[in-house]
Amino acid sequence: MHPKLSSSFLPPIIFLSLVFLFVYSTFLPFYTNKPPSFPAKKFLPSSSSSCNLFDGNWVLDSTKPKPFYDDSCPFHRNAWNCLKNKRDNMGIINSWKWVPNDCRLERIDPWRFLGLMRNRNIGFVGDSLNENFLVSFLCVLRVADSGAKKWKKKGAWRGAYFPKYNVTVAYHRAVLLAKYKWKPKQSTVSDQDGLKGIYRVDVDSPADEWISITNFYDVLVFNTGHWWGYDKFPKETPLVFYQHGRPISPPLGLLDGLQVVLENMVRYIEKEVPKNSLKFWRLQSPRHFYGGEWNQNGSCLFDKPLEEDQLDLWFDPSNNGVNKEARTLNHLIKEALQGTNIQLLDLTHLSEFRADAHPAIWLGKKDAVSIWGQDCMHWCLPGVPDTWVDILAQLILYSFKTG
Repeated sequence: MHPKLSSSFLPPIIFLSLVFLFVYSTFLPFYTNKPPSFPAKKFLPSSSSSCNLFDGNWVLDSTKPKPFYDDSCPFHRNAWNCLKNKRDNMGIINSWKWVPNDCRLERIDPWRFLGLMRNRNIGFVGDSLNENFLVSFLCVLRVADSGAKKWKKKGAWRGAYFPKYNVTVAYHRAVLLAKYKWKPKQSTVSDQDGLKGIYRVDVDSPADEWISITNFYDVLVFNTGHWWGYDKFPKETPLVFYQHGRPISPPLGLLDGLQVVLENMVRYIEKEVPKNSLKFWRLQSPRHFYGGEWNQNGSCLFDKPLEEDQLDLWFDPSNNGVNKEARTLNHLIKEALQGTNIQLLDLTHLSEFRADAHPAIWLGKKDAVSIWGQDCMHWCLPGVPDTWVDILAQLILYSFKTG
């Protein structure tokens, strides 16, 4: 009896074994050959008094892992590809580690991050410093999906689609956030004022590049600031602010205009971006021009970060230095965001130290410095924005986990 009973059960057992082997072999790649995931711990948001990821110091750490990517990342922008452009001290630049005072900043795990972001999208909106941020993010995430493809749909300036996870990460260029356009001078009666024309800014209208994407992204990171200066819009070609289709009277100065734009853009974001979407506003990325502006032979050929006691001398507006605008604009941005559900991504302080980490003279083109000056505003990649990515990823994962 027993042999017969056993043989009757043999086909089902073989079938179940084959099913098990198929399932096991199918899902095994998702759990092997990956760096260890984050330790099981509660990550507190940046607003918590017990955990402020933005307050800390840079520590030179010879054991810090190498960057996730090198000069071969297909999403690089040439002027920021400091490895390809043979910038000095790239090994040292990427050996400095940001250490928050009261909590631990984990290095992003690209596999885990994209796994948790599956079927979600992340958008950056603003000026080229958000593009700098995005390029770092794309190059880091690509190690988890080598099939990532360049993506420029829905008005995106630059981006990537990660097919293994069905995740899109992209940047929409909108330097003022509000809509603006060039209007040449119409009258030729008098040219004594030197006016060539104006840039009309509609303070209550978002730029076309991002007005229609608020429902596409599950995470949005906004910024504006580096174009709000008289070097971009001198008196010959000023910004003129319009509301409800008419010039604002009396005319607004640059910072007053920024304040009105911020109020209107924040109101639009609060109204149009779904409430379950994560919204961040990245505060200013500081510049490190020494000895003059970008067009006045300003330079940043430093070989180590600034010291804590040097920061106010460089950046406090009361000192009227070349790089004072970051803290000035941050004050206006913080005021505009009060009482909203937009989270501050306050990367200013940690970035103020890093005078050593800009492309400077290593721009990848022979005549770039003679034409544009040193680049002491954007960041080398790999470099400081990789730390920004670590912070943003930790805040995103915490927010989705606590929901």
